Parts: sequence; structure tokens; C-alpha cells
Amino acid sequence: MTTIIVFSHLRWDFVYQRPQHLLSRLAENYKIVFIEEPTLHKHDSFLEYSQPAPNITVIKPHTPVAASGFHDEQLPHLIKLMQQFVVLEEEHIAWFYTPMALPLLQELQPSLVIYDCMDELAAFKNPPKQMLQRENALLRIADLVFTGGPSLYRAKRARHPNVHCFPSSVDIVHFEQARDRSSHHPAHEDIPGPRLGYYGVIDERIDLELIDRLAEAHPQWQIVLVGPVAKISRSALPRRHNIHYLGQQPYKALPHFLAGWNVCLLPFALNESTRFISPTKTLEYMAVELPIVSTPVADVVELYGEVVSIADTPQAFIRACENALLTTPEDNTQTIMRMREMVSATSWNTTAEKMHELMQVAALQNEGSTRGTHRFMEPESLIHRNPEPTPAENRKAVIIGAGPTGLSAAYHLDEETLLLDKNSIVGGWCRSIEDKGFTFDHAGHIMFSNDPYVHQLYKILLGNNVHWQDREAWIYSKGIHTRYPFQGALYGLPADVISECIVGAMEARYGTLKTPQAKLMEGTCQGTDGAAAVVSDCCADGTGNIAPDSGKVRGAEGVVERSKAENFEDFIYRVWGAGIAKHFAIPYNRKLWTVPLTEMETSWLGGRVPLPDLEEIIEGALQPVAKPMGPNARFGYPLRGGFQAMMSGFVPHIKGAIELNADVARISPDQHLITLADGRRYRYQYLLSTIPLPELIRSIGDEAPPPIKKAAAALRHVSVRCVNLGIGRENISDKHWIYYPEDTLFHRVFLQGNASPACNPPGGFGLTCEISYSPIKPLPLDGQELIDRCVEDCIKVGLFTRDDKLITANLVDMPYAYVVYDHARKQSVETIRQWLSERDIILAGRYSEWEYYNSDHAFLAGKKAAEVISQLIDSEERVADKTAV
Repeated sequence: MTTIIVFSHLRWDFVYQRPQHLLSRLAENYKIVFIEEPTLHKHDSFLEYSQPAPNITVIKPHTPVAASGFHDEQLPHLIKLMQQFVVLEEEHIAWFYTPMALPLLQELQPSLVIYDCMDELAAFKNPPKQMLQRENALLRIADLVFTGGPSLYRAKRARHPNVHCFPSSVDIVHFEQARDRSSHHPAHEDIPGPRLGYYGVIDERIDLELIDRLAEAHPQWQIVLVGPVAKISRSALPRRHNIHYLGQQPYKALPHFLAGWNVCLLPFALNESTRFISPTKTLEYMAVELPIVSTPVADVVELYGEVVSIADTPQAFIRACENALLTTPEDNTQTIMRMREMVSATSWNTTAEKMHELMQVAALQNEGSTRGTHRFMEPESLIHRNPEPTPAENRKAVIIGAGPTGLSAAYHLDEETLLLDKNSIVGGWCRSIEDKGFTFDHAGHIMFSNDPYVHQLYKILLGNNVHWQDREAWIYSKGIHTRYPFQGALYGLPADVISECIVGAMEARYGTLKTPQAKLMEGTCQGTDGAAAVVSDCCADGTGNIAPDSGKVRGAEGVVERSKAENFEDFIYRVWGAGIAKHFAIPYNRKLWTVPLTEMETSWLGGRVPLPDLEEIIEGALQPVAKPMGPNARFGYPLRGGFQAMMSGFVPHIKGAIELNADVARISPDQHLITLADGRRYRYQYLLSTIPLPELIRSIGDEAPPPIKKAAAALRHVSVRCVNLGIGRENISDKHWIYYPEDTLFHRVFLQGNASPACNPPGGFGLTCEISYSPIKPLPLDGQELIDRCVEDCIKVGLFTRDDKLITANLVDMPYAYVVYDHARKQSVETIRQWLSERDIILAGRYSEWEYYNSDHAFLAGKKAAEVISQLIDSEERVADKTAV
């Protein structure tokens, strides 16, 4: 009988899961030798044997080495120990659950090498640094690769020619015992109902904050957690009277725990370690026919989403549990019938049989091959050799970057399109995060547009999940708040400031300015009946409509031509006057842009700009402004889920494929080839880039000639660090965002808690402090010091008090936030664009076109780029058809 020698990172007597299920069934056809990770014994090395089941021998190595796992320091001891039981003359198969054991293969001469990839171990907490390297080597020499769920399969299929997807199965006979609800476990005797339960390892994959929120929301509910705690401190576990940790329990006891539960939980965190998981317990829960509530783990959604309640926020998770407890078995009949169909369609017996068949086929293919006699001679050299390139997939169009532009482009293209993004979720800088019940965006975002198509898109993406409201934008200057825009709401400022602003605006219109920086206004006023692009204020922060197609502003008495040679600082003095320049426009824009304003040109403001509306300025100085002014006086925001909800709303409508955690390592325009950091490769007909232009050129490497590299290096941008603060008090302000031109580290605060009521947990309020930085003006502080400084500044300007509790604080970094319109920008961008377009690379969006775009302009830019690509592809296909004829 052939022996399967298994190398595992899991111990046999740990949680009973995939290895135990499969190997105990394969033991009907093979002898199983299961080698665990070594354990420390201070004095000598030896092997501990046990036989938990027929034909299965478990070997636990003991060594005097403290290093964990199959560490390099363990290898000399393990090699000697293996020589004690390996009989090379006997036919054997090597089976790996962890690539870290690969160097031990030199002691074997297996007929087959199998990699059963049940988890993406490199994504787990504190992975060995050699994990990816050794997995690459293992994938090169394995005959067969099995994976868990479809997410893992998709991640590995391009890296090996013989990959097979075997999701988790279920032992129906074992778990259907729990349908007898009277057979619940004695541990429940002191735990009243209702009981909501989870069993499995409690580690970094579990959302402990979610558990705590669940227990807090309903103190009468009992949260039962069965399983060992691993890799995290027990002090991190939430502690409440209704949370019960019952530790690891025998596999045979699990049905008795399930019998006593009312709802089964899959409370997984959404992070790197859970991206590829396919929880075995899902089908086991289903075999018991209990309601199941899960966070949106990809494989659970894909395989079982029609019978499992999926909740993407703590609030939604709690609501789903409430609904599950209120649903009777009679109400749930249809779901139970579908559960039975899913459970009956799979079993561990069937899975093991199919694996056995594939092993037999692979063994026959290897018979007579010399490949099997030499490929294991020097495993260390294999480990350190660069892997062979994986075959490239062909795509008509590939989009890099799943921000608003990339998502829009993918939305408007067909199923032969591939969208790549390096992050774990779509959205780009329009992503949202959750922290202790607070929702924070990557800087403040709102919905507003003059374009009917964009409004139609809002409805498609969000449906009724939208909250429209009147804007409350303010400026904090001279110790008081005045409404935005500054020039139209001077009331309340010191009298001398008001006087300077009004006189300066009048002089800008009718006479020579008094300040030496300003110039005599030249030319005559132009009529407003032409296609004038206008700007109502100089707050270039993504919440004002200052792109070239922004429309006209009410009450403008005329427009003034923008001089092509003029710099931004001169422009401010010339148009708004010395007072407004001095007290707001200059200090605010210096704070935002970080660069000298004389180094910026003004094309981003449009060709013509409205002259100051003097009547509006004077009225706003004499009395409070009663209503918002400007193009975004009314704006929208997703009611639930933060701005992320709109970004995620694209996903169901995208016909092509989306690959996340897809970090682009190299682009070859000559070969029309993209290589990802994990080795996957894609050949494209057309490439649409939405990523920052310097990053795109950097990824092209030496294929980009020196003039292109020089042009990319000349592009300047501003970064933004966001400090998100969750305050333990509701309704701290009625404002939506506030500009700070003076004595604060941040230039703007976005009061996230007022964007939508769902952004706050009960009793809390969230806000975001935005701080610009660049090589010219680096951050003066970082980490906790930066948070502390923002808290102090918020107290100083009256946003909250020292008595307010800070529930949470976190940092979000945006390395590329605003593109700088310096005098070299236009030529640099055009040089790069022309070179790329000749190589079928199209640019779209703020960071690829190096333009000032808001999210609505990004949507339209993506649509336009998609139309261009579609036309190019159609044209090529028509030419090909004619040629064929």
C-alpha cells in the first residue's frame, strides 16, 4: 500500500477540519503518515508517535530548537529524525499543507507531490518571511494542486497547470444529530436562551469588535463561542456577562452545541487573512437547518449567499440576527429546502474519492518519466530559483485601478474586460472604513453634479440608499464661523476685516489695487452669454465645483479672462481683491496646496471666471447668509455604508472580471503584457490606466525612454493624511465641513457624522481632520502625536471639549490626493499621453489625466474612456473581418 507523507502546520488533535476529514477517508486506500510541526524539548530530539485512526500515524517531532514551525533552524534536526522512519524503497507520495516544509522533500523520492492549499497562509498573522518564496517553488514541482473555495482556486489556477477546486464538504450523518433540539450540550445548562453560537478557532480572522457590538446591542442574547484562542492575546477578547468562551471541544460534541443554538454565526473580520477562507462550518451549520448570519466573506457569499444572511456592517449584522430570531421554521421552509439541496450535493467521502481519482491519473502520467527521479535532488536550489512565468491570460481590455473612474469604465465595457486593483475592496480614494461603529471615508466625499447622466447613475448605484440634504459648509476665521463661500458671508468678522474685503473687491473691479502683489486689472468685462467656465470660490478640495465644465454662478455681473501666463497668487489678488486674498484665499490655498501659489497656473479654474458679485458681498457683510450659495448647495450621500456604498454599487453591474489584491509589478507596452506581484500575467489589446501617472511610468520601467521618465518625474502632487476621530457625544455640530485658513494643523474638517446618520454609532459622532503635506511641506508629526495635535486643535476651535470621550482615532493616508497645476504640468502630461496612446494605453481620471476631477467628473471620464476603447476594438474587428473575407 502506498504511503502518503503529509507535512502540516496544523496538529491532528487541533480543531477537526479539512486535513482530518480528507486523510481519514484517503486512509482506506493509503497509509497516512502525518508529520506535525516540531515542538520544543530542551535536551534532545525524538519522535512522538500516535495512531488516532486505522492506517493513520501522527508524528510529532521534538527538537531542542525554540523556533516555531518548519523554521530553517529546525531543518537539520528534522532531516535526521525523518531518516528514522522513511523507507525510500516503499512507494510514497508527498502531501503538503504548508510550503514551509518543502526543504524536507530532499529526504524523499515521492511518486507524486501534492499541495492541498486550504488557506492563504502568507496572509495570516505573522507569516514566515519565506512563505511566498517556498510556495512558488512548491507550485513549480507539484503534480497536483487542490484548493479550498473558489477564491483560492482563482488565486492559484494561473500559477499551476493542474489545479482543482475542492471547497469544504460536510459529514451529514454526524451533524444532522443536531436536528433533535433536545440533545443540546450540558455546557448550556447555565446559559439561558436565546443562544447565538460560533465554533472554530478564535484568532485574527474573527471580528471581536463585532462580537462585542452584538452582545452590547442585546444583553439578553447569549453569545456562545466554542473553540481555542490562537495567535491573539486573551486580553483582546471582549468580556461581557452574555459572552461565553467554552474553549476547544471534541468534534463529536459539536452537534450537541448546535442543537442548543438559535442562530449560527460566521463573524469573520474582512481583512487579508479572510480574503480566501471557505469556512467548513458553513455547510455544517446548514446540515442542522439553523439560520446563519455571516459577514460578507467572498466564498460564503458566492457559494451560499442565497441561504446565508449576509451583513456588511455591525448594524446590519445585528438586524440580521434579530430577523433570524423572529423567523419561525415555517417561515423559513424555502431556505431550509435549499439548504438540504446544497448539503446533499457534497460530502467528504465524495471529495476524497475525486481526489483519489486525480491522484491515480497523475501517477499514471508520471510512470516512466525521468522527471520524477531528479526534480527533488536539490530542493534548496529550487526554492531560490526564480519561478517560470505563468501563462498570460488574454483580455481585450484591462483597467488598472478600481476607483470611481475605473469602476465607471468597467461598468460601460463588456464581459471581456478585466479590472485590477491592489486593494482588498473597490473604491480607490472613495473607499470607506469602519471603526467601532463609525464610518469614515478617505477624506470627505459628497454627491453633486450638473450632469443628468450622473444623477441617473446615482439612482442605479444606490437606489433608495441615499440621503439628500442642504449643504452646511462653513469657514472658521478670526475665532468665528462664517458661511462658505467666504466672499459672500463676511457677517460677524471684525469690522476692519470686512472693510478690507469689500474695498479690495471693489478695487479689483474698478481700480488699481493697493497691494504690491496685485496687478492692474486689464481688459474689459466679457458678456456671460458664451460658454464660460466659472468658479465661485478658491476652495480646491473636492466639494466645490471648479472643474472646467462646472457651469455658471448666480449673480455674476461679468467674467474676466484668465491670462495664460498668470500664476495662481496673482490671479487671486486680481479677481478677488487684496482683502479676500489676505484673510482667506491666500492662507487657505497655501495650506491646502503646500507649494508657493506663484508656482501654480490657473487652467484648472476654467477659461473665464466670474467677477466678484459686489451686491452679494455687501449683503453678506451686513446680515447673516440664510441659505447655502453655489453649485453644490444641495448634495447627496449614501444613507448606509459610507461613500463605499456607491463604489460597491458598481460591482453587481460590471460584466467583466474584477481582481482585487492585484498589485501591478510590471507593464510591458511592447508586449502588451501586465505582470502582477504574485506572478499572474495578462495580455491586453487595450490598457486603461486610472492610477497615478508617475506610478504607471514607474511600472513600465526601462521600456519608458528618458524623456517620458523625466516628464513623469516633473509631475507634482499633494498628499493628505486624514485623522479620523470618533467622539462619544451625538450632534456635536450641524455643519458638514469647515475650512480652516489659520491656526490649525488641518485645512479642513469633514464632519462625517452629518453626512448620514448611519455613519455614527449610538451616542457617537465621527469627524475627519484633513492635513495636506508634500516634500516641500512634510508632516510635522505622525502617529499618535498627530492624533493628539488634531484633538487639541479641534478643542481649540470649539468642535468638542476636553470632557468629551474619544472613542476611537485612526489615520488614513492618501499619498496622491491633489494634482498640482504648475507651469510644467500641461506639457509633461501631453508628452506622456502621446507616447502611451501610440502603445494602446489610454489615460482616464484625476491621477492618470493629472486633472482636477471630482467623483462625478471621474464617472464621466470612465464612461468616455470606455466608449473610446469600444470604438477602437470594433474598428479593429471590422478590419479583421474584411481581411478574412
